[in-house]
Formats: sequence, C-alpha cells, structure tokens
Amino acid sequence: MVDPGEGNCTAVTEFILLGLSDVPELRVFLSLLFLLIYGITFLANLGMIALIQVSPRLHTPMYFFLSHLSLVDFCHSTAIVPQMLFNMFKKDKTISFLGCMIQFYLFGTFVITDVFLLAVMAYDRFVAICSPLLYMVTMSRKLQMVLVSSCYVCGTVCSLIHLCLALEIPTYRSNVINHFFCDLPPLLSLACSDVTVNELLVYIVSTFNEIITIVVILTSYLFILMTILRMRSAEGRRKAFSTCASHLTAIAVLQGTILFSYCRPSSGNSEDADKVASVFYTVVIPMLNPLIYSLRNKDVKEALKKVLGSKLLFEKLFS
Repeated sequence: MVDPGEGNCTAVTEFILLGLSDVPELRVFLSLLFLLIYGITFLANLGMIALIQVSPRLHTPMYFFLSHLSLVDFCHSTAIVPQMLFNMFKKDKTISFLGCMIQFYLFGTFVITDVFLLAVMAYDRFVAICSPLLYMVTMSRKLQMVLVSSCYVCGTVCSLIHLCLALEIPTYRSNVINHFFCDLPPLLSLACSDVTVNELLVYIVSTFNEIITIVVILTSYLFILMTILRMRSAEGRRKAFSTCASHLTAIAVLQGTILFSYCRPSSGNSEDADKVASVFYTVVIPMLNPLIYSLRNKDVKEALKKVLGSKLLFEKLFS
C-alpha cells in the first residue's frame, strides 16, 4: 500500500475505500439504514419481475421494459451496496485492484443501461398513448427485444471504453479512494499520469448519453401531452397522466443526480456532494423505482391482489 502523505507514484494491488463517514455512531446508523434499503430493493425488484412473469395481464410491452428496469436496478444496487455494507463493519476497508475495476465496470454498465431503458420506456408510452390502436403491432416482440438489447449494448460498450482507458493508468500517488465504491472520477484523481483523455471522455460520454436520452424523453412527452389535452374523456386523461407521472418521477430523480455528478466540470471541493449524489443513484433510486411504478399503477396493484388472493386460497384449501 501507498501512504497518501508521501505522494510516491507506484503501481497498486489494492485500494482503500474511506466510505461515507468516520464517525462510529453515524457509521452504525448508516449501515443499518442501507441494509434496510437494500433489503427493500432486493424484494421489490425481484418481486416486480416475478409478478410480471406470473400475471398474464402484465404481459405487455410496458411491463416487459419495466421487468428489465427492475433487473438492472437490482444488479446496479448489488454491484455496490453489499461491498459498502461489508466495509462498514470491518476495519480493513480494502478492495483488490481487480475487484475495484470489476465493480466500476458493472456499476457503469448498469447505470448507463438504466438511463437508456428509461428513454425506451418513454417511447413506449408515446406509442401507447398517441397510437393506441397500433400499439401492439408497432411494439412487436421483435422490436421490444431490439430496444432492450440496444440498451444493454450501449451500457456495456460505454463502460468497457472507460475500463480499458483506466487499465492503462500505470501508477497512482495513493491507493486511498475518498468514496464508498470504485467510481471513476475519484479513481482518476489519484493517478500520477495524465488522465485528461479519461476525464474528457467521462464528460463527453455522460453528456452525450444524457442529451440523447433526454431528447427522446422530452420529444415523446411533448407528443403525449398534446394527445392527452385533446382527449375528451376526463377518465382517459387522468389514467394517462397517472401512468406518465410514475415514469417522469423515476426519470427526474435518476437524470438529475447523474447530470449533477458527471455532466459538470470536476471540482476538488465537491467530494462530499458527489458522495451524497452517489448514494441516490446507487442505493435509493434502485429501491424507489419499483415502489413508484407499483404504488401509482392500478394494473400492478390488481395483479398483486390476484396473486396474493390465489396464494391465500391455495393455503386455505391445503391447510
């Protein structure tokens, strides 16, 4: 290991993650809070996937995309939170160089995939509301698979580019990362070599992804709004607004934190703010997404009641 005070440049075999706080009492509170949040994330996302699989009424393009969003949110959270909780409970907060690179790669892949999935879901809502009679024809199974596959490919390729450039960094002046997981910006800040290309690429790729997805989302919802305002049925307008509100809430929270963290010039005084933003998109958002879509969605609530009702009936018959 390298002492951060010496400033020597050397190759490292492991990193030390400082975490969120050095205060013991606060660390215990945060560990219990994040354990609870991860438990809800685990159950809510896997529960959503299972519910969509077993409920015929949810076998539509919208819920196909939602099941993949739940899968990505679960994987996204699992790539970060267990390691973070493990470090909170032990004195040795080290992570191997390989483990750090894998964590960063998985994190980047799932976050970027998440962003593109939300844009695809906006397009899906555009087709469903603006062309309801052609919805099932337009959103064919083949197109669904192409759109979902494209999201995963974009996430994988973008993250792989960052990973390959990060692996080219020969030496670091310290192995102490002032973060709770292996994110790229704090990792690059420790490099001895010139990482201008890495930092510029992070900014360009993040900004490009955000612009593309936000344009798709805003364009889709502009047409959706125009269509809703032309609806004569008050019930139809209410249902359309309710469905879109869930999606817009999920988009606003995720896109806002990513814009704050990656699409602005880096600043040495923003480490604590970056940590707080990171907590949102690594811990909180994966828990919120399934709750947002289930609590505001009548179809999901009805499907859940039916599944739970069938289970209770089964237990009564065979008890």
